[in-house]
Amino acid sequence: MPVLVESLDREGRGIARVEGKAIFIDGSLPGETVSYVSYRKKPRYELASVSEIHDASAAREVPRCCHFGVCGGCSMQHLELRSQVAAKQRVLEDSLWHIGKVKAETLLRPIYGLSWGYRHRARLSVRLVPKKGGVLVGFHERKSSYVADMGSCEVLPRRISDLIQPLRSLIAGLSIPTRLPQIELALGEAVTVLVLRILDPLSPSDEDALRGFATQHGIQFWLQSAGPNSAQAFFPLDAPPLYYSLPEFGVQIHFRPTDFTQVNHAVNRILVRQAVKLLDPRPGERIADLFCGLGNFSLPIASRGAQVLGVEGNAELVRRAEDNARENGLAGRARFQVANLFAAPSCVPFGANDGSGLDKLLVDPPRDGAIEVVKALGEGGPRRIVYISCDPATLARDAEVLVQVKGYRLTAAGVVNMFPHTSHVESIALFEK
Repeated sequence: MPVLVESLDREGRGIARVEGKAIFIDGSLPGETVSYVSYRKKPRYELASVSEIHDASAAREVPRCCHFGVCGGCSMQHLELRSQVAAKQRVLEDSLWHIGKVKAETLLRPIYGLSWGYRHRARLSVRLVPKKGGVLVGFHERKSSYVADMGSCEVLPRRISDLIQPLRSLIAGLSIPTRLPQIELALGEAVTVLVLRILDPLSPSDEDALRGFATQHGIQFWLQSAGPNSAQAFFPLDAPPLYYSLPEFGVQIHFRPTDFTQVNHAVNRILVRQAVKLLDPRPGERIADLFCGLGNFSLPIASRGAQVLGVEGNAELVRRAEDNARENGLAGRARFQVANLFAAPSCVPFGANDGSGLDKLLVDPPRDGAIEVVKALGEGGPRRIVYISCDPATLARDAEVLVQVKGYRLTAAGVVNMFPHTSHVESIALFEK
């Protein structure tokens, strides 16, 4: 029976209703009339896939990638880009209202960047699957732990996409093809690094093969035998360092290939510019950057003359943030500290635990959000907070505390299209007293 698709959910699935039951339909778009086949039925909802489109949306596009629908790396290539962003804006607004009971006074214009070839970081799985012709290198299939059989990827830079088939052949020829489960990609402005996760030692012939591949394709191999900190450069050893630049602020951020950095460097530049504009740092102001990582926001803020304290739970990242501050001539205005920002009462470790004495605050937490931080803020806390979020639900939860309990206004909020063609919603919000 054909149904009318009413909206999109947070995973990019179309939502229809049949006799009061919600039907989440993969591959459908709002306004479309479709037939579907259910693959999971529950009393209050069903999960389904499109079997036929009777009336297509004007926003529907032909997916660029031939692996779309099988590969789980993208979920929205069938929807025109601006409609993707509009859907993400609705997710943000709905989350703020339905979860946090707050509305932004101003909706910021969405931040756009490259829509194809944008991923400067990726983690590709590796599996030996004789039935599919040998070694597979790629993202997982949708709703599956299997590795997609892919020979290219439209959201990876072309030079990386072109390496997928050669990497399959390279790994198939090694002595340990079943003991190399993952390749992590990290692109800097002067070097491309591939980190091979190896569970057994390489043979001398394996090492020769890697050296030849690196030389031929102009990349650097690193080897990782255990956790992220075990990764070490293998070949060539004289490759340039990994870094990305924020030229508007005269800053370069150096990083290791297993460090967290934003996937989309072009959008990150715009995001940093927007965050600094909203924060409006002034010389001499005391500003904290919580969940600061390598100093992505700390150093641009310090470049404007403010005194910045970056706080991060990972001691290795704090050490590298300190190195970045020294290398950029900002050590006098940016200092860094290790602290567990998920634990009260010492989650705001700058003088008084309630944030007293701070002029402004920037927070950029992981998906779990920053609930302990916002709960700890007191009457003398910062007058302005810029909140970068990768999960609208936890942003909305924290916004409720800031607005309803702590007396802030949600002055502005908007989406950042950090991950085009996926349902991931990155956003930025400004809170003011």
